[in-house]
Amino acid sequence: MLPWKRLLRPLTALLLTAVVAVVPAATAHAAAPSSGWNDYSCKPSASHPRPVVLVHGTFANSIDNWLAFAPYLEDRGYCVFSLDYGQLPGVPLFNALGPIDKSAEQLQAFVDKVLTATGAAKADLVGHSQGGLMPRYYLKFLGGAAKVNTFVGIAPDNHGTTLDGLTNLLPYFPGAEDLLSAATPALADQIVGSAFLTKLNAGGDTVPGVHYTVIATKYDEVVTPYRSQFLTGSDVHNVLLQDLCPVDLSEHAAIGLLDRIAFHEAANALDPAHATTTNCASVFS
Repeated sequence: MLPWKRLLRPLTALLLTAVVAVVPAATAHAAAPSSGWNDYSCKPSASHPRPVVLVHGTFANSIDNWLAFAPYLEDRGYCVFSLDYGQLPGVPLFNALGPIDKSAEQLQAFVDKVLTATGAAKADLVGHSQGGLMPRYYLKFLGGAAKVNTFVGIAPDNHGTTLDGLTNLLPYFPGAEDLLSAATPALADQIVGSAFLTKLNAGGDTVPGVHYTVIATKYDEVVTPYRSQFLTGSDVHNVLLQDLCPVDLSEHAAIGLLDRIAFHEAANALDPAHATTTNCASVFS
C-alpha cells in the first residue's frame, strides 16, 4: 500500500481539478475596457446612481469572469468596475486562492477607491462563486454594510461545498486538509464546516441595511448541494434559475459567465424599481 503522504498531492490535485474544469482558462491580465468598465472617470447617472463592483470567482480574474456581464451592465448605463483579489505568490493568472478574510480586505480597499472616484455614497456588488461569498465577510466584519446597497451572489457557496461529496474523502487522508490549507487557503475556507464559514455564518447569514439576492442553478456541480447557496434573512431574495426558465441548463460556470437569464435577474436586483419579468425570453433582452 502506498504511504499516506504519497496520496496527499493527488487528492489535492483532484480537488483543484474539480474546480478548474468548470472555469475557462485565464488569459493575460490586460486592462479592462476603459469605456464604462473600470473607467474611473465614469460618473453614475440619476437612473443608476451607484457603481457596480464585480467580484470574480476562484481561479478566475477581473477580466475573464465578466467578459459578457460587464458589457451587459454598461449597455444599461451603469458604471462598472472589477478587481483582482486573492493572489498567491508565484501563481500567475489564477486568483481568489488566498485566505478569504484577506481577500475581503482587498475588496474593502477597492470599494473605497471606486466610491472616491465616482463620488457615490454606496456601491452595489455582484459576485460569482467565491465572489458571491467573500463579500459577505466584508459586509459583516469590515464595515461594508455602510457602503453597499445591494449584493447579488451568482452561484455562491454561502454555506460551503462538498464538491459532490469529494470533500468527504478528506478525513481518510491524514494531513490532506492541512496541505490544502497551506497550498490554497481559499479552497479550504470553502469546504463545508470550515473555521471561516463557521465564523461567517454565526449569528445569521445577513446584516441589516443590505439587499441580498442569490441566483442559483440546480445543475451546479461545484457548489453542492445547490440549495446550500440560499441565504436566510429578512431582506433576501433567493432565486432558482430553472424556476425562471425550466429549460435553462446552465451549470456553475455558465450561470456567471454567459447566462443572460441570470444577468437579467441580477439587473432586476440592481434596479428593482424598473424590474421586468425574467423568463426564457430574457436571453434576447
